[in-house]
Amino acid sequence: MKSIEERLQALEDRAEILDLIASYGPFADSGNGQAISRLWVEGGTYTFDTTTLQHQELAGLVELDTHKDFMAAGCAHVGTAPSVVIEGDTAVATNHSLVFARRGEPWTAERVSANRWELIRTQQGWRISSRENRLLTGSQWARELFGN
Repeated sequence: MKSIEERLQALEDRAEILDLIASYGPFADSGNGQAISRLWVEGGTYTFDTTTLQHQELAGLVELDTHKDFMAAGCAHVGTAPSVVIEGDTAVATNHSLVFARRGEPWTAERVSANRWELIRTQQGWRISSRENRLLTGSQWARELFGN
């Protein structure tokens, strides 16, 4: 049986990772690219559709035309509670994400995606080393993110 200290550390790690992933949506919805970039480690990546952003490009995510369009319409980046597997100083989390936009009534889910987050413990706490986001269009390619 694990010691109380090990069990407490596991709970603290899980809580920190859940908070980290949950913070992405509000940062995106508020247009706070600097806060988004602070979620990643130096050298980290974010891949969505056919685009891969390097860490130094992440702050500019909110300046992309697609993001500006969502913001102008009114949007909500919503993530489901992730499944998290922690192994030492690394972790993998998977979840769904949805981007809702208001283009009249009712609000519509304009993006529904599978996500795989790879995280690493740093001196500053848990950070994202890579995030892969694939639209759930019926392809096996997107579903594979949930099985790996």
